[in-house]
Amino acid sequence: MSLFNITFAGGAGTVTGANFLLKTADFSALIDCGLLQGTSDADRINAASFSYDPRSVQFLFVTHAHMDHIGKIPKLVKDGFSGKIYSTTITKEIATVMLDDAQQLLDDLARKQGTLPLYDKKDVEKALTLWEGFAYHDNISLPGNVSVFLKDSGHILGSTMFEFSIGAEKVVFTGDLGNSPTPLLKDTEPVTDATYMVMESVYGDRNHEPKDERDHRFAEIVREAMARGGTLVIPAFSLERTQVIVYELNKLVESGKVPSVPVFLDSPLAIKVTEIYKRHRREFNSGVQSEIADGDDIFKFPRLKFTVDGFDSRGIEKTPGAKIIIAGGGMSQGGRVVNHEKHFLPDPKSTILLVGFQSLGTVGRLIQNAGKEVVINGEKVPVRAKIEMIAGYSSHKDSDGLVEFVEQSASTLKKVFVAMGEPKSSLFLAQRLKDYLGVEAVVPEAGEVFETEVYRVK
Repeated sequence: MSLFNITFAGGAGTVTGANFLLKTADFSALIDCGLLQGTSDADRINAASFSYDPRSVQFLFVTHAHMDHIGKIPKLVKDGFSGKIYSTTITKEIATVMLDDAQQLLDDLARKQGTLPLYDKKDVEKALTLWEGFAYHDNISLPGNVSVFLKDSGHILGSTMFEFSIGAEKVVFTGDLGNSPTPLLKDTEPVTDATYMVMESVYGDRNHEPKDERDHRFAEIVREAMARGGTLVIPAFSLERTQVIVYELNKLVESGKVPSVPVFLDSPLAIKVTEIYKRHRREFNSGVQSEIADGDDIFKFPRLKFTVDGFDSRGIEKTPGAKIIIAGGGMSQGGRVVNHEKHFLPDPKSTILLVGFQSLGTVGRLIQNAGKEVVINGEKVPVRAKIEMIAGYSSHKDSDGLVEFVEQSASTLKKVFVAMGEPKSSLFLAQRLKDYLGVEAVVPEAGEVFETEVYRVK
């Protein structure tokens, strides 16, 4: 038997689909169980059997509630998992909303394709009965005298890193690491004594623009788009990115730095998530908490409208004059933003503002590359609108931020596994960690198993 081993069942060689299996002599635990997204074979891979027997896994630790980290949990349950699921209490709260929304979308897709859905409502409900929430800095005890400590990763509301203390080793699964300081959330907590680390690398090969430049560009893009009398469409992930954009617009409108125009938050899911954010204001950074204490409703300003009903969503396009649409579907692969893009991409007065990472193979990446046309739901759509990109609103650390994070544990680290990124990003970051910190950094392949040198797990 071994101290531990790690199987990279998902999240290796790709940004999405995080799924890591940690085994000791006493237990098997998963860290995240997410959907693969944005690739042509994603549906096939998501529907395939797990590379391990879900019935043999006793624990699942969830770093945060993005679908590429939680989206296959109900399928895990459907396929036999009946162990304990652990996360922060807030992550469970958000995941409840996210999984319910996903399940409805899967049902709709299955009906259209004449197939069975990946999982159903009963699987979601059962998963939630197995799920227990904890607070930051709680310790969770596991068999074999192993303890797990929760730290704030600063990525989205409720996101956490897990520190597994296994004998003399501290094995850290970072999940996604926040781009601190962020507009809303507290900074990523330091990790100073890791011996092994499984970390993300979404922006491993590039840096974001400075935050003051980001804020200036956002205000300029809004002002210019409104001056043209067109529509500013912002595809945004329903979780975190939407809340940040609404908060930033709130500041700009209330300070008079941008004109007051109709602003539509067109995403039922984002509206539900925003309500959760409102209930957990103690998790915001001190600056935002001070604004709230002074009486500012940070998610409300004149002419902001929450659009829940589909009929109202379709009516947005008929609103005359300059307007802003924040719509669900951060990579333009689905959601209401797709309809808005089909309508406004051909309009030279309009602007599409991308505020997050766009994976290879997604419509968002095609729009980002500014071709003359894109294909949306099988329809060729000419691109005449102005295309803008602001990377600084990413909720992921950039290359420098990732190196700085690892540097805190450089003196104790035996090995860093660079995952959850496109191959070129992961390889670049691994080389930087070797060159700058002298840390042994490797880029695992999908399905690869790492075993500690002490013993072997049978």
